[in-house]
Amino acid sequence: MSSDGQDHLSKAEISKDAMQAGAQAAAGAVGEVATIITGAVKDVAGAIGGLATELFEIRDASKRAIAQHVDLDDQDLAEGENLLDDED
Repeated sequence: MSSDGQDHLSKAEISKDAMQAGAQAAAGAVGEVATIITGAVKDVAGAIGGLATELFEIRDASKRAIAQHVDLDDQDLAEGENLLDDED
């Protein structure tokens, strides 16, 4: 402490403090960006997973619908072919 009651910092200490504050600010910004990116990746993965689930459900529903409506025996199939022939 000087005779006037104030601390006098050397230029080196002032520079060190400025560098430390800059490094802390940069680390905080990097942490915020990493949190944003992590959240975005999580959201994208969830959306893609939801889409895949919907596509599987659509595929299964289509298979069930085909199985219910295409269970034609040979006679029904022949009648259907005749109907198609009549349209020409």
